[in-house]
Amino acid sequence: MISHKNDAVLNELAAGLEAWSAQANWTPARVFTRFLPLKNHERVSPILRSGDASLPITTVVTEAGIRYGLDFGTGYSHGLFLDQRANRALLKTLRPKRLLNTFAYTCSFSVVAALTGAETLSVDLSRKSLDRGKQNLALNGIEAAGHRFINDDALELLPKLGHRNERFDAIILDPPTFSRGDNGRRWQVEQHFEDLMLAALEVAGPTCAILLSTNCTKLNPTVLERQARACAKIKRRATDYTRMAAEVDFPPGHGASTLWMMVR
Repeated sequence: MISHKNDAVLNELAAGLEAWSAQANWTPARVFTRFLPLKNHERVSPILRSGDASLPITTVVTEAGIRYGLDFGTGYSHGLFLDQRANRALLKTLRPKRLLNTFAYTCSFSVVAALTGAETLSVDLSRKSLDRGKQNLALNGIEAAGHRFINDDALELLPKLGHRNERFDAIILDPPTFSRGDNGRRWQVEQHFEDLMLAALEVAGPTCAILLSTNCTKLNPTVLERQARACAKIKRRATDYTRMAAEVDFPPGHGASTLWMMVR
């Protein structure tokens, strides 16, 4: 999927892909392009640039032995963000017993945790994304028992989980940069991420691994750690911090900024 804002960028990216593919001796089965307009109402469906047009717009990919459904008809939200694969791999090694996956999207972290035997709770404002998450669990032969899906605002749900004395030993916090809830409340990650961290610490178990992740360029891992330390101090929780090495296929400044807050 090549996303672009003008024809010049499209041509540059397409030429770069072709050159890299030739060097790697690899040819993509299909290449789609997607125009990124300034206004949402100007969005158009992705266009097939090369490949077999008779193939379905949906497909299934495998990462580290785990299957995920993709839908290229949805453009940027095709179903799997590659800049999180190292964090998915780390979660697998942590083998949590209870995972809370907020802003769960298509629930890739829930799938990983479920395959290690964890109970999972996936939360997202998009019911359609959660339905795709359920399909991802089914793709991997995971039965529905022990896996909950809640269509709700994470900041509103977290206090309710705390009042019900629910506790988790792994929590995923990967919110969007901007969004607006069903109640009209505006979310802006620069202003509200610390509120989210504080709420998450209320449902963190005695030991808990919390992934902090954002695509906001102003919140790099150093800033995230500073915010996390302040929140941990408020909640009187001892913490350590783990930074993941940059993915080799994401240039500096691209991909999500991530940090693991290890509560103990």
